[in-house]
Amino acid sequence: MQAPSPPGPQTRTRREGIRLALLRLIGRSYPRPGLVTAPRNILLIRPDHLGDMLFLTPALHALREALPGARLTLLAGPGGRDVVRGNPDLDAVEICRFPGFERTPKTGLLTPYRVLFETARALRAGEYDTAVVFRFDHWWGAWLVAAAGIPRRVGYAWPETRPFLTQGAPYRADRHEVEQNAALVAALVPGPDRRMGPTRYAVAPEERAWAADWLVARGVEPARPLIAIHPGAGAPVKQWPVDAWAAVANGLTAAFDAQILLTGSASERPLTQALSKALRQPAWDSAGETTLGQLAALLARCALVLGSDSGPLHLAVAMGAPTVHLYGPVAHAKFGPWGDPTRHVVLATDWVCAPCNRLDWPADVLAQHQCMAAISPERVLAAAKILLTR
Repeated sequence: MQAPSPPGPQTRTRREGIRLALLRLIGRSYPRPGLVTAPRNILLIRPDHLGDMLFLTPALHALREALPGARLTLLAGPGGRDVVRGNPDLDAVEICRFPGFERTPKTGLLTPYRVLFETARALRAGEYDTAVVFRFDHWWGAWLVAAAGIPRRVGYAWPETRPFLTQGAPYRADRHEVEQNAALVAALVPGPDRRMGPTRYAVAPEERAWAADWLVARGVEPARPLIAIHPGAGAPVKQWPVDAWAAVANGLTAAFDAQILLTGSASERPLTQALSKALRQPAWDSAGETTLGQLAALLARCALVLGSDSGPLHLAVAMGAPTVHLYGPVAHAKFGPWGDPTRHVVLATDWVCAPCNRLDWPADVLAQHQCMAAISPERVLAAAKILLTR
């Protein structure tokens, strides 16, 4: 099957070309001092949200093992901070409202540059000897660490970031994001190939207690399997139809006497409510009721978690729950679950144009877009049954 034809191939616009030329010119103005051979005070930068931050955690652990005496500080966005809160591999987490990564309306044209120089001024007090920019195209972050005067600056040899770095590692689009992060660890600390461990998320004891109380208060029966469905996604084109989720949930309740837990953010409550109404048996709807840690604690108690490509599914993997992931436009080889494939199953659309990695389809095209709908409920139900009986 073929998706509606998108606009012609995207080419680098004149404006992007001018920006690249300016970044190269600006990058030349920053000194490239001698190599720091034994980094002791390292600033790590990752501006992203839940899924990408979880993908970073194996690299954090590898860095801690390779440099046990170094101080590791992560500069993250407000949402990213919540993902690494309590992570034992970090000494500190600093917050930056990275321009372009805040899910708020855009501000003035010069605001990103004002924030850059204000943040660089603050970072100078940290006296970092090394910085690692973990996002391949984050020229703002690369510029930031150069402006902060950090001597050794490691990142990917991407055209827009390379001018600000002292050391660039190759970026491979065909490599899983966890493995890509490992390449930067290897660039910083050369040595034998490191096997990246699992993703990690630290749940506090009070969050586990909250989850236990929440389930008891709703009459969830411990003897029956609890199955979570996360129907939302970061972009509408990644969502699977509500009636398809209902067919899977109804099949699981019939086959396993399962109890269904619906998860989501407050903004996804209409979606979970629509799904709940389509079910033959009542479901427990937690959308909008949990913090990230409380959600993690709930997912840890599930016999199975299902959903489309989204951060909460990667959180379920980190918590050790078996998972079924539905992928359409996004490359699952790069952004799929990082874990045992016998416990984490990927079901991808069979459209020949997938993965296109395009998420910004216009509303008129999106209404008839069948990328995710091409995944049948029968495939999902079959995968779920295998995991539940394994």
